[in-house]
Amino acid sequence: MSGRQTGLTIGEGAERTGMATSALRYWGDLGLIQAQRTTGNQRRYERATIRRVSFVRAAQRVGLSLEEIAAALATLPDERTPTSRDWARLSQAWRPRLEEQIRRLEKLRDQLDSCIGCGCLSLSTCALHNPDDALASDGPGAVLLEP
Repeated sequence: MSGRQTGLTIGEGAERTGMATSALRYWGDLGLIQAQRTTGNQRRYERATIRRVSFVRAAQRVGLSLEEIAAALATLPDERTPTSRDWARLSQAWRPRLEEQIRRLEKLRDQLDSCIGCGCLSLSTCALHNPDDALASDGPGAVLLEP
């Protein structure tokens, strides 16, 4: 390299994306973004990384986990930055999962005013009261609230 290093420093990347430097390091550890190292072992990000960070943040906003996003990004050739065509393809694959999430949120919203299921605020009269853990065989969590 000549006198000036190329690429964005981690501080510049954080400023451009609105992310904390620690988040960029973590996302790098997860393989969501890539950085090259200088001879002084400093991270340098290509400008395309800004688009990749935007992709990850958009996917998070619709409720996807970092693991799900990493799996989606792994389907791209040569770990390239997603295009609008990639987003369309990936978002179609996510649609059933998001529809289920919306359905569950609507159910929660509709039952929210009834306490955590019945509204009695008393374990002695609650319809969800579960003596002797009788519902254990139905699975973990609030099985009476699950669809």
